Amino acid sequence: MTRGQGSTPVWALGAMSGTSLDGVDAAMLLTDGERILAFGDSTYRPYTADETAILRAALGRWQEDAGLGPALRVVQEAHLETLSRLAGAEVAGFHGQTLAHDPRGRGTHQLGDGAALAEALGIPVVWDFRSADVRLGGEGAPLAPFYHFACARHIGATAPVAFLNLGGVGNLTWIDPARARPEDAGALLAFDTGPANAPINDLMTERRGLPYDRGGALAARGQVVDGALELFLEEGYFLKTPPKSLDRDDFSLMLDLVRELDDEDAAATMTAMSAAAVMRGIEHCPVPPERILVTGGGRHNPVMMAMLSAGLDCPVEPVEAAGLDGDMLEAQAFAFLAVRVMRGLPTSCPGTTGVRTAVGGGEISRPAGARRTAT
Repeated sequence: MTRGQGSTPVWALGAMSGTSLDGVDAAMLLTDGERILAFGDSTYRPYTADETAILRAALGRWQEDAGLGPALRVVQEAHLETLSRLAGAEVAGFHGQTLAHDPRGRGTHQLGDGAALAEALGIPVVWDFRSADVRLGGEGAPLAPFYHFACARHIGATAPVAFLNLGGVGNLTWIDPARARPEDAGALLAFDTGPANAPINDLMTERRGLPYDRGGALAARGQVVDGALELFLEEGYFLKTPPKSLDRDDFSLMLDLVRELDDEDAAATMTAMSAAAVMRGIEHCPVPPERILVTGGGRHNPVMMAMLSAGLDCPVEPVEAAGLDGDMLEAQAFAFLAVRVMRGLPTSCPGTTGVRTAVGGGEISRPAGARRTAT
């Protein structure tokens, strides 16, 4: 693979297992690391209840901690099974499973062994995307914004647009598509808005033994308790200037704030908290976006989407309205980033993670005996 615009496009395979702990997404993308040329096949493998329990028990643990073997086996086996369903890729991007994220402290930890995956798949695997950014003073997250920039170009956006990912944590990417490159000054502003689905999922698991609030059905039957919402919005994170990022459990206080509420009101209030965090985040954008395109599982929650639409001054739509696949956007992003890493292009910049300068993250592992390609 060679550096720079005009490079020959390649089929890349990306995988994502997010903080919602629901499963592994995998998707194929034809790209030169700057443009999206074609979308390929995709697949999804849900974690079993036992696998989710193992991963949940490993949350908060770091690389040197003991007892990570069972969680590592879950991550490796689930990713290998999922990625093996899709053929024809020249490179794979493997995010791993985030267990802990403390960029100003101990760093960041995505569980997974990209070298072992490269041997099993027989193609180069790019992994450990976040560590280099953190070492250079960045937040290490979010990492999808460079792909969001390519998506904005792909859909023909001419005015500023925002991508909102509602996964376990919410993150927002504001894009000026008039800029030439994602790393150019003013092209991107990205940050975690606050909690999204993770605490709601935890509530559902704790109270109902269910993985999530399907279709927002429980929240739809409840009432938002304003006092709890106001206490939530007093959290100092919302005043912090981006770029900024969160660990999955940084807002565990949400569960405490709704502890005395019945299930319906608790779900409604927590959904309102996640939506309100986005509204606070939009206030940081350089100019209001023309539209907000929502990806991730939260876009399937009509209560969440209605709250966002009511509280924001621009159209709020699922990314499917722009011809994109909201279930696979994150997996596609890591296919895209893998090609950028192979070609020596940056994957984050001051506007996305607060890193001091544009930097390319990611370690490249090649299967034994593979011919080394130029980067």
